[in-house]
Amino acid sequence: MNNPYLIRALRVATLAAAAASLAACTLSLLPEDVTPVVPPSTSVAQANAKLAQVAVERAAIEATFANSERVCYTKFFVNNCLDEAREKRRGALVLQSAIEDEAEYYKRKVGVEERDREVAKAIKEYDQDQARAAAVPPPPPREELKPVLAPKATLAARNAKREARAAARAARELAEAPKRAANVREFEQRKRDAEQRQREIAEKKAAKAAQGN
Repeated sequence: MNNPYLIRALRVATLAAAAASLAACTLSLLPEDVTPVVPPSTSVAQANAKLAQVAVERAAIEATFANSERVCYTKFFVNNCLDEAREKRRGALVLQSAIEDEAEYYKRKVGVEERDREVAKAIKEYDQDQARAAAVPPPPPREELKPVLAPKATLAARNAKREARAAARAARELAEAPKRAANVREFEQRKRDAEQRQREIAEKKAAKAAQGN
């Protein structure tokens, strides 16, 4: 075997196999109540990539275990071989579960922080709208001009003009009523939304405080 490329490839393969074997042995030595330390995720994309890789690794672990079982049944000490295979499988799955838990936790944390920012922004916008509305003075009351009656106006003519003014005022108020009602409904809805957002923020803060304790 004088081919240097072949020799180098065999050396790399041997070192890779040794490293995989060492990692499996290290995991198999973990006590059942110990969780491996996993580097924290720094982005949602990285967390999603971790979860996808966990699915691939679990499938490979199960395939390796199934193959180990078949090999064990060909050996004299079957039970010892099966126990060792199961322990290696357990250790490998512990690591994948730890990676999965860390990635899921990071994604949940990012989601909660995003919702908190949205709620805080909505409350700030509502407060600004309320401040602008309070800064605008109300319009002065409208003064109605009293019509000047002709000197010889009859009682019937005066009554007719009075009734016409009353009808015009009633028609104007009736036309403006839907707009006033809509403004009142919009204000009440915005107020309820703001109160609901404030309750959600308070509940989230209380939940975080309870988790911290």
